[in-house]
Amino acid sequence: MRDPYMDSHQKRVSQLACAIAREMNLPDEQIEGIRVAGNIHDIGKISVPMEILSKPGRVNKSEFGIIKNHAQAGYDILKTIEFPWPIAQIVLQHHERMDGSGYPKGLLGKEILIEARILGVADVVEAMASHRPYRSALGIDKALEEISINKGKLYDAEVVNACLRVFKDKKFKFK
Repeated sequence: MRDPYMDSHQKRVSQLACAIAREMNLPDEQIEGIRVAGNIHDIGKISVPMEILSKPGRVNKSEFGIIKNHAQAGYDILKTIEFPWPIAQIVLQHHERMDGSGYPKGLLGKEILIEARILGVADVVEAMASHRPYRSALGIDKALEEISINKGKLYDAEVVNACLRVFKDKKFKFK
């Protein structure tokens, strides 16, 4: 309601994450959990002032700190809702990175739920491929280059390989 871009971003992330999960042959029930989490993964941005979210230039360090809190805020919103999947944990972990450099907890590798690792890759690819208030779209090639370069470091290698296959085999296209 506050940000039409965010709504379409979440939908596209969810669609790509599900395509990656299917490529990884995850069970349908797990893919459905990824779909749900993807559609609401940035719900915590409701706590971020619009002037920061829609800022046309680069955000400063303190503004980025406020933005980074959205994963925790999303978890706090969702943690008491009973889902058949760990939705609140997936939302909390979607910015964690394999080498521990992510946020909010600095989790390492397999400490990060596979659903969150998938969502994290889909989120990066969609964000880079799309226009943002602070920059023009970088395009899908740049996005795929980013995850390829950081495969195994920031992003789960199996997830990256599945994502690359999804695009190479034309099993997915952003709408």
